[in-house]
Amino acid sequence: MSIYLYNTLNRRIEELKTIKKNKVSLYTCGPTVYNYAHIGNLRTYVFEDVLKRVLQYDNYKVKHVMNITDVGHLTDDADAGEDKMEKGSAREGKTAWELAEFYTHEFRLDIEQLNIVEPSIWCRATDHISEQIHLIKKLEKKGFTYATSDGIYFDTNKLKDYGKLANLQNQELRAGVRVDIGDKKNTTDFALWKFSPKLQKRQMEWKSPWGVGFPGWHIECSAMATKYLGQPFDIHCGGVDHIPVHHTNEIAQSEAAYDTPLANYWMHGEFLLMGSDKMAKSGDNFVTLKTLKEKGITPLAYRFLLLQTHYRKQLTFSWEALQAAQTGLKHLYQAAKKLKSKKELSSSINQKATEEENEIKTKFKKFIDDDLNIASALSLVWEIIKNEKISRDTLLQFDQIFGLKIKEELEKKSEKISADTLPKEVSELIIKRDEARINKEWHTSDELRSKLEALGYKVEDTKEGTKVTPNLSF
Repeated sequence: MSIYLYNTLNRRIEELKTIKKNKVSLYTCGPTVYNYAHIGNLRTYVFEDVLKRVLQYDNYKVKHVMNITDVGHLTDDADAGEDKMEKGSAREGKTAWELAEFYTHEFRLDIEQLNIVEPSIWCRATDHISEQIHLIKKLEKKGFTYATSDGIYFDTNKLKDYGKLANLQNQELRAGVRVDIGDKKNTTDFALWKFSPKLQKRQMEWKSPWGVGFPGWHIECSAMATKYLGQPFDIHCGGVDHIPVHHTNEIAQSEAAYDTPLANYWMHGEFLLMGSDKMAKSGDNFVTLKTLKEKGITPLAYRFLLLQTHYRKQLTFSWEALQAAQTGLKHLYQAAKKLKSKKELSSSINQKATEEENEIKTKFKKFIDDDLNIASALSLVWEIIKNEKISRDTLLQFDQIFGLKIKEELEKKSEKISADTLPKEVSELIIKRDEARINKEWHTSDELRSKLEALGYKVEDTKEGTKVTPNLSF
């Protein structure tokens, strides 16, 4: 069965045809590490994680590259304003390097808590300055650049199909038109290299053939994606806000330099809305994963909420919906504990039950391969839970896509409690009961069992002695 994905570039759902058989090269735009990621940002990373899980479920080997933007992202998409890293440095009293290290660490903690699989390769913009300079020199040699008083710019007028990703040719409002043009030739031209301000030394600046300065935001992704994945590669992902500027400019500079597409498929996750507005770090609706945890919401409950809406649909955030998701996830864990494993069912399962299970698996794969229709795939979970003939193994198999850690939850609940973590009273009762069993004092042994059970433990007699586990129904 083939995978079908919505390709923003062609504005339609297309069958995935990879460059190399059974392999996918995937680039996802990572965070600008000047502040915490908010939960709107994290929605995009969950969508990309689901994409990767679906690809792996379908037996593709995925090479996933994610960048860390630690320089060059200005506060205005039209190359005006401050560098976000320099601004964050002044805000927090850290060096730009310390700021980048701190928020990179925080971002990685966030994705770990959301059970997002890490990329194959992390790449920092500041570790790839030479690659970015090389790409700019290539564009310069081909006549796509010009110098202004503040930097080296890409001349979008030299590229016939500039803006094809965002369909800018058919829009009255072109990217960048809302700002003063300054020394630029065209409103859509963008910076490849910015000069350091005169009489001011930046924390992050490098020598280049054009003068001391720093790279533009867009050039870093093109340079690093091509270095690690080649050009073209299979899939490029990001949020919908990247379409009109960042991804449009990546395509322009990369295709101008190499006369070949940057990526064959472009996929974008929709906004998380707070009321009628998208969530933004500059606004009052800035909610982080830490905010959720402070309110008693687990990160996986947020993931569960996201899975219930298609990645290409806007999602309106509410605390009520999030609380309902947390309750729903708890119910899912409880229901999973009641399911039997395939081994436990094997003696009684019949042919009809096997057919039912296979039918559900077929439906599941059809849903996930249909442009990541995870919401419909989730509906099958309740079919499994209601059908006592279907094994827990099927649910755990589906969780390879959902990433809700159902297996870990089951294992956590069934762990034996080690002696050094038991209350003193319980440990003493176990010792006395073992002595009673050795002395064949069965009446005493039974009394001690009853006391342990009254304290909330199940008792099991083994060759090693008395073992206890928590009584989940206590």
